[in-house]
Amino acid sequence: MGKKQNKQIVVWCITLICSFILVISLFHKSTTKDSANPPLTDVLADSISQIVSACPGEIGVALIINNTDTVMVNNKSIYPMMSVFKVHQALALCNDFDKKGISLDTLVNINREKLDPNTWSPMMKDYSASVISLTVRDLLRYTLIQSDNNASNLMFNDMVNVAQTDKFIETLIPRSNFQIAYTEEEMSADHHKAYSNYTSPLGAAMLMNRLFTDSLISDEKQNFIKNALMECKTGVDRIVAPLLDKEGVVIAHKTGSGYVNEKGVLAAHNDVAYITLPNNVCYTLAVFVKDFNGNEAQASQYVAQISEVVYSLLK
Repeated sequence: MGKKQNKQIVVWCITLICSFILVISLFHKSTTKDSANPPLTDVLADSISQIVSACPGEIGVALIINNTDTVMVNNKSIYPMMSVFKVHQALALCNDFDKKGISLDTLVNINREKLDPNTWSPMMKDYSASVISLTVRDLLRYTLIQSDNNASNLMFNDMVNVAQTDKFIETLIPRSNFQIAYTEEEMSADHHKAYSNYTSPLGAAMLMNRLFTDSLISDEKQNFIKNALMECKTGVDRIVAPLLDKEGVVIAHKTGSGYVNEKGVLAAHNDVAYITLPNNVCYTLAVFVKDFNGNEAQASQYVAQISEVVYSLLK
């Protein structure tokens, strides 16, 4: 074998060894980097878990980022929805009206004597006549923006009932994630029934996410629901609280608030939101507080803390 061939073999061996060392080096750097910088979803889950662990009650959280990545903490199908189910109701009613060709501008005459004066009802405060004439669109706006219980009861009793609503929502999210069994009126008469209108945080997040990213009903009616949720006036001390002063942030949400039992335990304190950030990140955040040993303001602080952490990591 000539000297020239020997030299080529030596160069080839050196090149092979250097390539091997480079691959090992890059692999080491990659694994070191991954260890130092865990996935964002893991950071979010850990940060949320720290807040949840300090809560004097049970908190379930679900987060869907850009319609792809999902983060869950305590995701069980045991959380009372309370008025969050008014989003479910609105979708079911609008779907029914789409099939029947009925307009949301259909006028409804409401006998004031049939309304409950002891429930949460901004509609009753706005109208003092013995017969109130409103469109179905008006009734939906009262339920979605101000969480009016009388408006919700009226639509459940006279338009699309609870069973029909439950059945339609099953076509949108998995059955294991939710159940709708009772109206606001029935829950008011027996507070324990609120636990039978349940959801998992992921179930609520999936529905809200699909509302804003998918086609579920006619465009006109779906856009109406989305716009109404952007005007929601209830529970601004929850998910919305840390985002109010943030420029360019668009928020649509629906809250649900539970009853306080004789021991001072708050049954539920919820919020589900779809949020768009100026950096084009969109996320759905569902926070459900159950059996909270404290008042509503304290429960809201836990929800707001979770919202602040999520925003700070996604902005």
